[in-house]
Amino acid sequence: MTYRSLNEECGVFGIWGVPDAPNLAYYGLHALQHRGQEGCGIVASGPDGKMRRIKGEGLVTEVFSEARLSELHGNMAIGHVRYSTTGGGGLENVQPFLFRHHTGDFALAHNGNLVNYNILRKELEDRGSLFQSSSDSEILAHLIKKDSAGAHKPRIFSIVNALNAIEGAFAFLIMTSERIYACRDRHGLRPLSIGRLGDGYVVSSETCAFDVVGASFLRDVEPGEIVTIDHHGLRSRKYTEDCRHAMCAMEYVYFARPDSDIDGRNVHAFRKETGRLLYGEAPADADIVVGVPDSSLSAAMGYSEASGLPYEMGLVKNKYIGRTFIQPSQAMREKGVRMKLSAVRTIVEGQRVVLVDDSIVRGTTSRRIVGMLREAGAREVHLRIASPPIMKPCFYGVDISTYDELLCARKSIEEACRIIGADSLAFLSEEALYTAGRRSDLCLACFNGRYPTALFQPVEDANKDGKF
Repeated sequence: MTYRSLNEECGVFGIWGVPDAPNLAYYGLHALQHRGQEGCGIVASGPDGKMRRIKGEGLVTEVFSEARLSELHGNMAIGHVRYSTTGGGGLENVQPFLFRHHTGDFALAHNGNLVNYNILRKELEDRGSLFQSSSDSEILAHLIKKDSAGAHKPRIFSIVNALNAIEGAFAFLIMTSERIYACRDRHGLRPLSIGRLGDGYVVSSETCAFDVVGASFLRDVEPGEIVTIDHHGLRSRKYTEDCRHAMCAMEYVYFARPDSDIDGRNVHAFRKETGRLLYGEAPADADIVVGVPDSSLSAAMGYSEASGLPYEMGLVKNKYIGRTFIQPSQAMREKGVRMKLSAVRTIVEGQRVVLVDDSIVRGTTSRRIVGMLREAGAREVHLRIASPPIMKPCFYGVDISTYDELLCARKSIEEACRIIGADSLAFLSEEALYTAGRRSDLCLACFNGRYPTALFQPVEDANKDGKF
């Protein structure tokens, strides 16, 4: 697997039994746009039972014009927004994938990353499989079809066997001409929720998409569970009993929208609590609290409330600029930060600033923001991070790059502080993440290297090859 730079998650959205499903899927994907800005697609099952697909590279509003969307019909659809993880970019890797087969067509959308992808792909190719893409998501389709070849049995049995063959983080949506299967990995690393809309159902990576389409939250898909959605309603089957609730902590810290609820915990409430806890662990002698827009604002509010320091809008974001870490080069990332944020001189000039951010990856953005605040006249800048130091690569759908690009991987906090140019630097503890989430289990692998799955490739070997 190749790990290029830190990218965020993908997002999946499905809808069953609702008139004009493709249009609602469009709005659902728009609500999940923060999870993927590289490409998107929708597959719909029409009244004739035939599946049709539209996909492309770019934002949801760029790929789906009103005319193109009108080509899709039916009361069932699945969609996907993408950032590239395993397999890289390109139109051939944009999902959902659509497979034509004599036993029945089906479509597939995936959020996450499979750590045993290389092993499974080689085995399948040795058995005659031909892959349409370089994405690990396609693996599941081949496993399903290889298992069911020549056998007359319900597809659910093939899906169970296929899911037990793969390892990693995933939320899969599989759509046939009659039903949708919603599947979640046994570790619970990726979120997946079910909502009710009229007489039908909606499935989404985040609950924020439910409000957009008018759906009401029903429940989360459980780790290790397959939920079948069809004319029978909802039917549940566990494909394994070896499960845990190790949600990726970065879903709460950064990726998810603040109006989403993940595993029963609101994201804004989680982040605000991390800010309160961060003040308790790392108070600063300062005048104002400033958050880095947008994902750090909740934590900054919590820090302000706990400290009694006023929360001020010392940084303003240009809403029309994408997230800086998706730029392809260091030079572009630097330019992206300049275009994305501006310091408000009249707010920060002469002030001792507590700057609250959600995380530090390379340190590029943090260094630039600290510099901007100083240029705007801030007397002191005390950087407080509402998560622990990121020190390890991620194998579960968040592309964290080489150790050399992870600022805290080989540097002490004091060294990182000097590089960033702050007056002080402090991080939140791992224990505080559990407290904020009101949970006893989280995936903290990018902070401490304790991976919930086997990796199938030694970390040291991958690092020698520059693969992350």
